[in-house]
Amino acid sequence: MNTTILSWTTRLAIASLLLSACASATTGKSPIPTAPPTQPPEPTQVPTPTASPTLSPDEQPPGGAQFEFRTDFSKHSVPYSEILSGGPPKDGIPAVDRPAFVSASEADEWLKPAEPVVFFQIGDDARAYPIQIFMWHEIVNDTVGDVPVVITFCPLCNTAIAFERTVDGRVLDFGTTGRLRYSNLIMYDRQTETWWQQASGEAIAGELTGTQLVFRPVSIIAWADFKAAYPNGKVLSRDTGHDRPYGSNPYAGYDDVNNPPFLYRGPETPEVLPPVARVLTVDLNGEAVAYSYDVLQAQHVVNDTVGGTEVVVVWMPGTASALDAATVAGGQDVGSANGYARELDGQALTFAFDGSRIVDNETGSEWNVLGQAISGRLAGKALAPVVAINHFWFSWAAFKPETRIYQP
Repeated sequence: MNTTILSWTTRLAIASLLLSACASATTGKSPIPTAPPTQPPEPTQVPTPTASPTLSPDEQPPGGAQFEFRTDFSKHSVPYSEILSGGPPKDGIPAVDRPAFVSASEADEWLKPAEPVVFFQIGDDARAYPIQIFMWHEIVNDTVGDVPVVITFCPLCNTAIAFERTVDGRVLDFGTTGRLRYSNLIMYDRQTETWWQQASGEAIAGELTGTQLVFRPVSIIAWADFKAAYPNGKVLSRDTGHDRPYGSNPYAGYDDVNNPPFLYRGPETPEVLPPVARVLTVDLNGEAVAYSYDVLQAQHVVNDTVGGTEVVVVWMPGTASALDAATVAGGQDVGSANGYARELDGQALTFAFDGSRIVDNETGSEWNVLGQAISGRLAGKALAPVVAINHFWFSWAAFKPETRIYQP
């Protein structure tokens, strides 16, 4: 089979089969199917109940869910008709529950400089979670800086999002449901088996319906940038307890801006941007803004005010797309972007790109994509990150239709 001419839908269908096969594999690599399916496979591990004649499609729990979960499906905040099977069943894509970490020097043996990693930090505890691992697990239950957190990545929406795991004094552990809404990952907690929407952090079905998880800032950056800034940082190990082809990309070609999103059934995407256009999103105090990567690449720096908070969004080249080539490290350079509060030590800074560097107009200090002053009068200072999340435009627009699109 010549993979160079496979359509992205075929590749994703193959990926879905691979992930389903991974669910039951305990040793050895998952077999690659000899022919692509015509559509993504539905879970076959559990019987599908007959729909209740007394319930509408919006009220009928997703097929098979009653046999897989002990969720209280009588409680839900979204129509069940919006929820689709992604292929693998409950925990078919296994979360990493006991993450092990290695040093930056050890990880450097298998991570490439431009390879994307999810960067997360609390206090002095800085960690990198390689997306090559997230491709096969999507969820990492962790404790960082003594705070229980869950780090998540949905490849169909290109969303890396971190939440605190403590809800009403109880620490939750999360897994994958195998279901999608608007192509976005639906998680569940193992304590109540409530279903949670990754994009919003909201409980959408089960005992905790309506509960909101607390977001924590997280970003996608190049491995080289993490290693340079945090040489003593921790890196998620590929020793996950599962045998997976880490480094390969089962979604090759998916991020082509001309592609439609996979398994998307939801609100029509506003045509102001292509559905699979990359955006960095900021949602503060009731105002949501999306910054197109095309605009960010042209400007490098955006000074803005969101929800009354003065912010700066910065973009720098050097980070590969995880969803482009056959390997996570081999994707085209799409750069990395992040958002920060512009106030530092009581003063609001304004930022500019001088052709090669990001500098602030007030002191001329130079800043990197991590919001750190690396030279000048403010060297050693750091801006406070805001929750700024990468999305494909279709995903963000589905959940935040009132979004303002930043225009230069």
